[in-house]
Amino acid sequence: MPGRQPGKRQEKRREGSRESGRRNAGKGSRGRNGAEKGDGGMKIGGKEFPAQGHTYVMGILNVTPDSFSDGGRFQTLDLALAHAEQMAREGADVIDVGGESARPGYESVTAEEEISRVVPVIEALKKRFDLPVSLDTCKAEVAKAGAEAGADMINDIWGLKRDGEMADLIARNGLSCCLMHNRSSGEYGDLMKDVAADLRESLKIAKQAGIPSDRILLDPGVGFAKSYRENLKVMARAQDLKELGYPLLLGCSRKSVIGLTLDRPVEERLEGTLAATVIAVTQGYLFVRVHDVKENVLAIRMAEAILKEG
Repeated sequence: MPGRQPGKRQEKRREGSRESGRRNAGKGSRGRNGAEKGDGGMKIGGKEFPAQGHTYVMGILNVTPDSFSDGGRFQTLDLALAHAEQMAREGADVIDVGGESARPGYESVTAEEEISRVVPVIEALKKRFDLPVSLDTCKAEVAKAGAEAGADMINDIWGLKRDGEMADLIARNGLSCCLMHNRSSGEYGDLMKDVAADLRESLKIAKQAGIPSDRILLDPGVGFAKSYRENLKVMARAQDLKELGYPLLLGCSRKSVIGLTLDRPVEERLEGTLAATVIAVTQGYLFVRVHDVKENVLAIRMAEAILKEG
């Protein structure tokens, strides 16, 4: 838990991150905004995810009682591990563990409660599976406990802007991070320019803390501080965000934008999710974050086969 001393695995990861940071200092091309660019791929834990015309799958494992789609289904450790095993078997490349719902109108839980939900699951996942584990949290205290339990990545829905200690914690522990676009107000002048500007702020925080470029993933934040049409627009305009020079993750699985478009309840949004995943493939997203791993893996395989011959 938070008071534990880091083990050898964590110390090794920290040292590797420091060495990586030294090697990468001053390297890399720069985008139009002057920010240092990665090569389109990234590292999560000990695994490399190169940008080679392939979209990887992040499987969602919510251990919450109130998530919008699967709240309460995987609250016990045995149920969580069984679902993780299923996702691994179906082809998930990363498992993303969440201990607090981020659905519209959610009630925040204490860091202690969130830690009690996610830490046993992360520890068990790292013992059982050879997959990177991401922790979905915006609290540095929870991220610290998750890192000590073995988490490889922090998926922050506030892009390092909610908790001032988060960026330094990620850098110190040699973690990767997914920085999602979000803001308190959904008022925009020019949507895509404003989203890009907000993400540049998150990138600035990350770089000032010393997080290496190859440990950063960006998420346009579908379903967060955006209207129905704005959600569709950010899904359609990945190229605007690729100018930032970092790999992208699309997270729209079963979300309301799909339900509104197709007039379907949350349990009937698989087809819409698959359509969005195929669009993500055509736009060069490095990851999609999804509930239904098998179906999305197959959709990606088919889309990539077609694109290869195009």
